Amino acid sequence: MTKGNVLIVHGGAPTAVINASLYGAVTEAKCHPEVDKIYGAIGGSGGVLREEFIDLKHVEEDKLKLLLHTPASAIGTSRDHLEPEDYKAMAQILKRYNIKYVLFNGGNGSMDACGKLYKACDDYGVQVNVVGIPKTIDNDISVTDHAPGFGSAARYIAATVSEVSQDVKSLPIHVCIIEAMGRNAGWLTAASALARTKAGDGPDLIYLPEHPFDEEQFLEDVKALYEKKGGVVVVASEGLKNKQGEPIVAPVFKVGRSVYYGDVSAHLANLVIQRLGIKARSEKPGICGRASSAFQSEIDRDEAIIAGAEAAKAAFEGKTGVMVGFERLPGKEYKCKTKLIPIEEVMLHERILPDKYINERGNDVTDEFVEWCRPLIGSPLKEFISFK
Repeated sequence: MTKGNVLIVHGGAPTAVINASLYGAVTEAKCHPEVDKIYGAIGGSGGVLREEFIDLKHVEEDKLKLLLHTPASAIGTSRDHLEPEDYKAMAQILKRYNIKYVLFNGGNGSMDACGKLYKACDDYGVQVNVVGIPKTIDNDISVTDHAPGFGSAARYIAATVSEVSQDVKSLPIHVCIIEAMGRNAGWLTAASALARTKAGDGPDLIYLPEHPFDEEQFLEDVKALYEKKGGVVVVASEGLKNKQGEPIVAPVFKVGRSVYYGDVSAHLANLVIQRLGIKARSEKPGICGRASSAFQSEIDRDEAIIAGAEAAKAAFEGKTGVMVGFERLPGKEYKCKTKLIPIEEVMLHERILPDKYINERGNDVTDEFVEWCRPLIGSPLKEFISFK
């Protein structure tokens, strides 16, 4: 291991466990006396360019442990658009601060930045080991079985839909449409299926961006269920597209990968009201589900710690241009092992929900998806009693 400093950078939207990965990385780095400073970039990649660093090496353990349950990003993050000259500037900053190890924690866009920084350091002769730590609620990072952040967001959507379903069941007078985040990938929307702890529980319908959305079929599905049950709970992805591949609600604003989606749940609720004459309302948890540490999955938190620690170990062992991933092991009991994935295989490669996880009509998920997802949300959701 080369003597030098470590830099940890957060990129993109935070998750409920991004700080757990920070904890894992810092804790591992503290075990190596060759490491002088453990820098955290304040405010993501922009913080690197501004040279705004905090040394985390001497933070007391009791305070450091607070990271395990702290929402958002303790060191800040960003969605800065970086140009080639920015990566060159970063490489020179790393050299000036004697930073030999960079750990980049983020999703698809951040792994792209991670790969470009690795390439820039190589091009300009700056000896730095660059390793990626996966993080996303969307679960759309390629090659890895899943990414830290998803399990907690999945638990939030499942628990929220479960409670809303009980409300609709007790007063079955309307259709409730809940919108889930996830862009082009339906993993988080699909996770709402775990709200079903017994037969008859909602959600009643699940619509995913991987399957073309048919407005007439949607109204047909809702009408049939309303006539049968009275109240209906629908979970719809923010990224729903029609048969032409166009968003069913035009985005409000779009720059690169940053999209401000139109209000899909409100649009669908309006359709139900106007076309079917049925009371309907929309719910859009949005950032609530991304930030909630109250619904943190213990499995997700533990794996986030492991991802941070393994990334640090890999960098100290001389690995560079890789990301830590998870590989699920066969068997009835849930077990995973980590692996190192070449960063080129990850950079902006979006992983969408495969057909095997979507039912034939495109309005629900399969049992195979539920079995795949169930361990990731941690302890089982609460069961409810109803005398109705």
